Amino acid sequence: MTETAGEPRLGPVGNTRSIGLSILWAVLTLGIYTFVWVYRTHEEVKRYAGNGVGGVVGLVIYFVIAPVTYFVVPSEVRYLYEDLDGQTSPVRGTTGLWFLLPLIGSIVWFVKVQGALNRYWQSKGAPPP
Repeated sequence: MTETAGEPRLGPVGNTRSIGLSILWAVLTLGIYTFVWVYRTHEEVKRYAGNGVGGVVGLVIYFVIAPVTYFVVPSEVRYLYEDLDGQTSPVRGTTGLWFLLPLIGSIVWFVKVQGALNRYWQSKGAPPP
């Protein structure tokens, strides 16, 4: 993020994604879509805010130690809400604890995180999913 006369200059707004279609794509591609989602989500946050691990590092983290992603993504979403906008974030790093519940925890986590991202991007002018 660069500053111009005290005003932060942010990058392009990220894309909203349909929660149901994203889950369907993850199932239909036998999990391959989750790698695409992780890359795009990290990259969009990094491009917009200038903060976060970015797409490539996020993808490596997911590939090597996947459970860490459950904590990193909501932490980056929290940064968008709280540090950039001064709002209370609906998710934070501890949201990652949902991964402890097999399958249903991952779904709850995804609904919470993607929902928060969708609402944030929409508040910045992105179209609804």
